[in-house]
Amino acid sequence: MTTTKLSSSNHKNYLRLMSVTAMLMAMTIALSSFGVPVPGGHLYLNDIVICTAGILLNPFGAFIVGGIGSFLGDFFFYPTPMFVSLVTHGLQAVVISFCTRHLFSDRKSLGAGIGVFLGAAIMVTGYSLGRAFLYSTPEYALLKLPFQILQAAVGAIAAMILCFRFKLLVLYNKLMA
Repeated sequence: MTTTKLSSSNHKNYLRLMSVTAMLMAMTIALSSFGVPVPGGHLYLNDIVICTAGILLNPFGAFIVGGIGSFLGDFFFYPTPMFVSLVTHGLQAVVISFCTRHLFSDRKSLGAGIGVFLGAAIMVTGYSLGRAFLYSTPEYALLKLPFQILQAAVGAIAAMILCFRFKLLVLYNKLMA
């Protein structure tokens, strides 16, 4: 029976990864607690963190931030859609992470752009179906649809700007090197 030990370098990287994941998850929970008032509801900014986590982290870490972070945010502040958030935001973050890592490896921004577009479509579709199911009225889901699209677009665009224009992805890669 052989056992492997983590080297000091691997141990530090693992702790850094855990710390970044925990920080992004806390930000997701915090940004789930309040929204910007818009006609007919609120615009939540947690999509910015979820899309950013999808670009920076591996699919498992992205799911923790997007799915579990959103689930806990809803659990603490508005529990009705918490399972919808778990599945929808979790899947959104995993798809973004997968596309960033595996599409166009020589052009990460193109893979991430495709990922955030697909993630936005997943988020809008998931929440629209979830609202129609939870509240038993497709009309309510249609009423909220423009705000879901706006929230998804804001999250996707802001994450792309943070990660590529402001070079957050470069800083993250240096931290994890």
